[in-house]
Amino acid sequence: MPRFSIIVPCHGVTARLSLALDSVLGQSFGDLQLIPVCDAPDSPAAEVAAGFMERDCRVTPVDSPPSAGLSGARNAGMRAATGAYVLFLDGDDLLLPGALAALDARLTETACVDVLYAEHERAPWWEGEPSNPAAPLLAKAPEGAFAPAELPELTGVQLPAWSAVYRRGFLTEHELTFPDSHFTDLGWGGLTTVAAGRIAVLRRVVVRHRLRRQGSRLHLPGPHQHAVLDQVDLVLTRAAERALPADRVRPLFEQLFTAVLKTASRPERLPSGHRAFFRRAARLYRRHRPQGYRAPGGSLGVQHRLLATGAYTAFRGLRGANQVTARATERLPRPHAVRNRLRYTVGLRRPLDPELAVYCAYWGRGYACNPAAIHAKARELAPHLRSVFLVEADQAHAMPKDVDYAVIGSRRSWEVLARATYLINNANFAEGVVKRPGSIHLQTQHGTPLKTMGVDQSTYPVVAAQSGSYTRLLGRVDRWDFNLSANRHSTQMWERAFPGSYEHLEYGYPRNDVYYTATGEDVARIRRELGVPEGTTAVLYAPTHRDHHTGFEPGLDLEAFCDAAGEDVVVLLRAHYFYDRGPGRSDGRVNRIIDVTAHRSSEDVCLAADALVTDYSSIMFDYANLDRPIVVYADDWDVYRETRGVYFDLMAEPPGLVARTPQELAAVFRDGSYAGAEATALRAAFRERFCEFDDGRAAERVVRRVLLGEPAQALPPVIPLADRVPAPATLVRS
Repeated sequence: MPRFSIIVPCHGVTARLSLALDSVLGQSFGDLQLIPVCDAPDSPAAEVAAGFMERDCRVTPVDSPPSAGLSGARNAGMRAATGAYVLFLDGDDLLLPGALAALDARLTETACVDVLYAEHERAPWWEGEPSNPAAPLLAKAPEGAFAPAELPELTGVQLPAWSAVYRRGFLTEHELTFPDSHFTDLGWGGLTTVAAGRIAVLRRVVVRHRLRRQGSRLHLPGPHQHAVLDQVDLVLTRAAERALPADRVRPLFEQLFTAVLKTASRPERLPSGHRAFFRRAARLYRRHRPQGYRAPGGSLGVQHRLLATGAYTAFRGLRGANQVTARATERLPRPHAVRNRLRYTVGLRRPLDPELAVYCAYWGRGYACNPAAIHAKARELAPHLRSVFLVEADQAHAMPKDVDYAVIGSRRSWEVLARATYLINNANFAEGVVKRPGSIHLQTQHGTPLKTMGVDQSTYPVVAAQSGSYTRLLGRVDRWDFNLSANRHSTQMWERAFPGSYEHLEYGYPRNDVYYTATGEDVARIRRELGVPEGTTAVLYAPTHRDHHTGFEPGLDLEAFCDAAGEDVVVLLRAHYFYDRGPGRSDGRVNRIIDVTAHRSSEDVCLAADALVTDYSSIMFDYANLDRPIVVYADDWDVYRETRGVYFDLMAEPPGLVARTPQELAAVFRDGSYAGAEATALRAAFRERFCEFDDGRAAERVVRRVLLGEPAQALPPVIPLADRVPAPATLVRS
């Protein structure tokens, strides 16, 4: 029998789950059983857990349906536990180094206590200075094991379940399980306090709890807030059944009703039923009030007395709840352009137009990327919608003739932004755009993240200095209702980089649909339009932006590469979109180099290319859908990794061969190994991981789900990778 069983519910925390599991398996004390509790055998979390099980026999995953919630997951873990003691760890928290050894030593000292409470730290989501809220609670405890009556104010109600260790025999003897409720920790803490005979404390931090940016789910408004009363009634009824003395019940009663008053004093958490909540709370207060109980002093005591008498109107007036809406309205952002502010504000007072959709791509660079692909599919599947694309003034001339557009900053742009029901962007709309109730914001993204994004950039000084205010960034994230992913890696990284309450749509990138719908004739036409000579091997060279560079530096002598790679090689040069408006050779060929930086469609350029050479650009993830050769030119990987930050080691998991010098790069084309067996195997593994949802029907899924409101289960399923047929290259290889 292991010493500890550590139960880790995994639902909704896939992005950080590996860190949590590693923090357990990396403990110096190894006599443990690790039980990840997943919501389904084929879920992303289950895949992570399965990987750990393959590497370590101490890992025993179990399943619990999402409908069972946190309580069901923990109870499922307890049923599978075989350890002498049980710990709980949230899937996005960490067990600190040396924690299990310290717990084991303390349990040995205190000889088989029922509950051992320990300190924990609450770390802000931005990795700020952590706090230790348990320390003051545990400071007054006796040195050894003691009966709860010796320190009745120390109860599990004040501490989360993962801030304690429980003897499994004690839990089994008293048939203790987590109550089915949003406030399950409150009920669990009370029930274990009522049942415990001997307890002890460890004055050491064992868990780092990482706060969510959007706060605790318990604080979200809704009818679930009434469940706190169920937990209060459950615990105090159990205390009465066990005939706990008044001295034990009094602090338990006070702590439970402190939680009740926190909800009652925040009517925004109860959009409806606030009066009914208060009345039921008053009845419970009177029913369970210990004999001789005296309310605390100060304003909290006033709240106690008003609750005891059921004085709802007086209680509501005390808290000033009627001012909440006015304060929220005052904080609404406003457009910066003074002349358009009034027009936009007036537009916000008019009803939303249910048939108006506004699109934008790359901060107004034109008709491109995922927004353009969704727009095109919406014209087919949702022709009743009116669509307006937002573009910068100097890009208006390049808009397709049949696409309605408005220039960013113009009167019309603010008018449509004010009234649109659907807002679709691959970056973000202007700072002053308000998220109106009933509007739907879709963030499509514009690549798969290799480099760090969003708030993850904060620890890289060169990038952080250019990123602006993270507060404003997160304000924009808060407008998102949906966020699009092309693979589960992206889903997990977006969750970290852009913490918010949006829904992930793992549908693939609509812009990549063309890689499965284009024909050989389409590819031949695009090659002619770009000026690719017949019979040549077109190599797309697409380097990424360097934050530590001030302008575009190609990083490779392309003419020398062509000379060394072979007579049939031509290069399609596509610089990062940050540089597409600077001086360049966008009008045609220079020797064997064709500058396609200014070409509107990166998808067309990829279709025309027989192979891709890139350094760390996310274009590699899109191009991999074509199942054509990719070579990574990594002459400065170490510098890029240190200055920009990356989410995985590209050198260990590349999409093809890796060249670190111009000579190596030319050689793999000259000898043909860029398309050989090793390169093919690497590409297959890369596609398996990163082309997960791109199958040619992503735009359809997005339109049906977001614009037509169809349920997720009715959408076209993702075609398995083995059954997909990418667009062919026109070059016939021997």
